[in-house]
Amino acid sequence: MSNAIDPRPTLQAPDDDPHLWLEEVEGERALRYVREQNARTLALLADKRFEADRDGLAAVLDRADKIPYVTRRGGLLYNFWRDETHPRGLWRRTTTESYRSAEPEWEVLLDIDALAAEEGADWTWAGAHSRAPHHDRAVIRLSRGGGDAVTLREFDLASRRFVEDGFVLPEGKSGIDWLDRDTVLLQSPLGEGMATSSGYPRTVRLWRRGEAPMSAPVIFEVPETSMVAGAEVHRRGAEEWCIFVDRTGFFEAEIHLGDRTGPKRKIDVPSDVSIYWDDHHVALSPRQDWTVGERTFPSGSVLGLGLDAFLDGDRGFHLLFEPEPRRALQHFFWSKGRLVLSVLDDLKARFPVFDPAKDWREGSLPGLPEIGSVSVWSLDESHEEDAGDLLVHAQDPITPPTLSDLSLGASAPAVLKRARPAFDASGLVVTRHDAVSVDGERIPYVQIGPPGETGEAPVHLSGYGGFEVSNIPGYSAGLGRLWLEKGGTTVVANIRGGGEFGPWWHEAGRREKKALSHDDFAAVAADLVRRGVTRPGRLAAEGGSNGGLLIANMLTRYPERFGALLCTVPLIDMRRYHKLLAGASWIAEYGDPDVAEDWAFLQAISAYHVAEPGRPYPPILIATTRRDDRVHPGHARKMARKLQAMGYDAHLFEQEGGGHGAGRDNREIASFAALGLAFLRRAIGWETAREI
Repeated sequence: MSNAIDPRPTLQAPDDDPHLWLEEVEGERALRYVREQNARTLALLADKRFEADRDGLAAVLDRADKIPYVTRRGGLLYNFWRDETHPRGLWRRTTTESYRSAEPEWEVLLDIDALAAEEGADWTWAGAHSRAPHHDRAVIRLSRGGGDAVTLREFDLASRRFVEDGFVLPEGKSGIDWLDRDTVLLQSPLGEGMATSSGYPRTVRLWRRGEAPMSAPVIFEVPETSMVAGAEVHRRGAEEWCIFVDRTGFFEAEIHLGDRTGPKRKIDVPSDVSIYWDDHHVALSPRQDWTVGERTFPSGSVLGLGLDAFLDGDRGFHLLFEPEPRRALQHFFWSKGRLVLSVLDDLKARFPVFDPAKDWREGSLPGLPEIGSVSVWSLDESHEEDAGDLLVHAQDPITPPTLSDLSLGASAPAVLKRARPAFDASGLVVTRHDAVSVDGERIPYVQIGPPGETGEAPVHLSGYGGFEVSNIPGYSAGLGRLWLEKGGTTVVANIRGGGEFGPWWHEAGRREKKALSHDDFAAVAADLVRRGVTRPGRLAAEGGSNGGLLIANMLTRYPERFGALLCTVPLIDMRRYHKLLAGASWIAEYGDPDVAEDWAFLQAISAYHVAEPGRPYPPILIATTRRDDRVHPGHARKMARKLQAMGYDAHLFEQEGGGHGAGRDNREIASFAALGLAFLRRAIGWETAREI
């Protein structure tokens, strides 16, 4: 590599990019660069401590007594399981009675390791969709190397074999829903002109058994500029509805009701309104204030109404939930005719329940913890006969997860499974704090570690801040074993752009305000120093995907506040992100670089263009996977190459498999985590001596 400094691309010439060849995922020159960089990174980090960390974490992730998470279909409980003996995993099922025992007896339906060996394919499990209510057949989703694109293959649950004349579809970002044993709704981007600009399906086909999928009639179609076309089947007693969705953008959709011939009527609500219905009632939540007649329902509220009345044009909604500045809806769902809401009230979990049969009277789920990360979901699909049992998952950063069963009407959850500790948390405390951002907004963050302030704590700070995703800290075996147990402190920042406080919190960190979410993160870093917890040189930060964009901006905008950075599966090049893989689907979050007004604010957060010579950038490791078909690995490759061309301490690691995650199996996941955290520990001077 030449020693001459090359700062391209720059803000002055954003399209003069000498590194475009790194966007060729399987290009010979690009792969040669990746191999060289991987060798360099591993030579630096892959010592005995790394190996011990990797092996120890993998052993925990593969542990035989971890919680087997389940869904119920047709009265049986289904689980996907991975361990050391079955690294790719087993799809299996058991009875409810057996699951409640200490050692359930499982019927193995499909061994992914055996299938991969038999077919010589890099198969990873991506899920299954069984045919309700019989659950005699399922369409299995198999991914090559962990990418989002999948092959679809019909599977017979009785014989535990793939169906010879079954529904089979080649690799693509496709999906199906069952109409009957011999007919499905197919959404697929395969075929000429069948993909949106984001690479997702733009048509829905009525696919009958024995018919070539690309010959199946198109019954619903959306413009290429939409994000995706979707369809699902809803059965209301003897009635069969086909619900068609034109997701025009990440946060907006047009919904149509129809049948097997296609859509018949469009639902008359704003495109930003989320709708969930059961057989008799409907619940809605608008992202923006919604004026209906003389009433205005606030953004993030929940409204309820009878389904028939709603379809007949009645808009006399019951206002069930009204948000407050720090009290926000997270999601909601129907269970046995009652509506269950998940709410964060100043980051504390609440679960109101509404019963439309009793004039929408409000109750709540009993016996649930308020702190930590608490999730509630239905054990069954909503149309199952025995739907109504809920699963409760509770944890906090130093308390391992507990899975409980909670039937609506029960007085308290019944514990099903408890996870054993993955690391020694003795002496650790969890505390909540607020930093003040550049515009005066209070930014909450959670700190986990030893009590007291030494000014020298090795701190791992993480954040996300995008797509209205809430970033509530939970129990992490990786951070616990590889950071906390070694004496460090971890911090999770709840920056704007997330969903912790509802749509307004997201809007405050979206598009032209995305830079504010990055300012928030930098404010948390500064507050940790102000409070005497640490100093900048001992502060390491990590983020992935949208959080990778965040970390890249910490490098270029706030380099003086960090000692080291770990940037994983990131998007970084905001000039071309919308042209790479699924990037066009995120224009609603970031803006359109092809629009001059949008590029005016996007360029400020395009770290790939902002990076320049002569700045005090801290060491950075940029890690990605080659099979990531959501966020293009070219982002990571190009940023590393540019930084290296300017002489910075920048490292690249590209794992072959894993998709937009961290690995195809638990060992790869452990290796990815151990490598990144080893880099951070060494770069901030927490570990210095290298053991060979």
